[in-house]
Amino acid sequence: MAESKASGFLEKFSMVSAKVGNQIHLRTLRDSFATMVPLYILAGIATLISSSVAPLILSGSALDAVTFWSSVISNGTLNFSGVIICGLAGYFLANNRRFDNPIACVVIALSSLIIMMPTSVTAALADGSGDTAEVTSALIFDNLGVKGLFAGIIIGMLSTELFIRLSNVKKLQVNLGEGIPPAVGKSFSVLIPMLITATVFAVVASILTQVFNTSLIALITMLVQRPLANLGTSLPAVLFIYAMGNLLFFFGIHQSTINGVLLEPILTVAITENMAAAAAGTAIPNLITIDDLNFFGMVGGTGSTLCLILATYIVGRSKASKAVCSMSALPGIFNINEPMIFGYPIVYNLPMLIPFLLTPTIGIALHYVCQVLGLVSNCTVYIPWNTPIFVSGFLSTGGDVRSVILQVVIVVIGTLLYIPFVRISERAQALELEQQSENA
Repeated sequence: MAESKASGFLEKFSMVSAKVGNQIHLRTLRDSFATMVPLYILAGIATLISSSVAPLILSGSALDAVTFWSSVISNGTLNFSGVIICGLAGYFLANNRRFDNPIACVVIALSSLIIMMPTSVTAALADGSGDTAEVTSALIFDNLGVKGLFAGIIIGMLSTELFIRLSNVKKLQVNLGEGIPPAVGKSFSVLIPMLITATVFAVVASILTQVFNTSLIALITMLVQRPLANLGTSLPAVLFIYAMGNLLFFFGIHQSTINGVLLEPILTVAITENMAAAAAGTAIPNLITIDDLNFFGMVGGTGSTLCLILATYIVGRSKASKAVCSMSALPGIFNINEPMIFGYPIVYNLPMLIPFLLTPTIGIALHYVCQVLGLVSNCTVYIPWNTPIFVSGFLSTGGDVRSVILQVVIVVIGTLLYIPFVRISERAQALELEQQSENA
């Protein structure tokens, strides 16, 4: 009875998780951020070079040149990411809706975002005095970049949804007939829906500015981005969601179904905020970012299975398990561990459940505590998730050797945690084989 209830719960949990992972707007969000990854990596490399490497070997005008090079890269990546993500959100939402003119969705999404921008901004004077001035007919990076990411996402999706709905109304479609270029025909077929969508956003912008003396960008930042970032980057929330994603992987459903749509977008925004702060020389705002998950909670892949490989080499007696570990060791160094998940196996291997869930949470929590105590630096450089261990700790923190030492400590703790469960798992497998032979 208890077993049937447990299986029923797991089945319902898996179904809900699959629905969350396939939700069209969350999937659009995940695809948009995935496309932005190369730009974030470029910004991270530029920040690392200008803040950590260049000051060691350069000075004077040469250092100024590298700093300028880094700043213009930040302007084209981090400081423009809100606009880029808006266009991407429109494009991927159109694809997910199977709309036949996704480029038009990019156009209306970007247009709507600019329409919603404040018409006047406060900017600091260039003389370094700290004084500010009110500037009209200008756009500032605060609204276009990292601080405007959620505004770009929300406006991009809202404008695209409205535009697609209007475009599907046949009475609003303009048909110029045959014999004209396809691009011209497509642009005219969505002419009226595009005009209506832009007009709607212009009316909303006018009301917010003239009546309430604010903008949709400011409202989204205050009411959505900040609360969501505070919740999504809190240690309890991150540990719980991450553990639930790992629990799914234990049952054979990839953890990205949960983590990829609930954690990664928020924590990617967190690392971009840290990079922008590091480039500007200001205080680092976030203790938990996507780098913390990838390089301190995912040692060798989901579940920190590099620790399992070491534990198996130390106490394992099963030739089959050691063979799988030998095959998985090299991919594990690059955080690729599907051979371990399905070959060891970890899936449905009950003795492995506790260390598989517990080891990553210990790593994330330990790194968090060390940051709070000032023992290691914050993560300020976005690097690829498959960067080898120890190299990743050094690069993601801007060259802090103490983070590498912490990674060594996490590996040791994780290995010690896995050791008793390796013995239990092998004993359980031996008993199962013995029972099978007796039944035969």
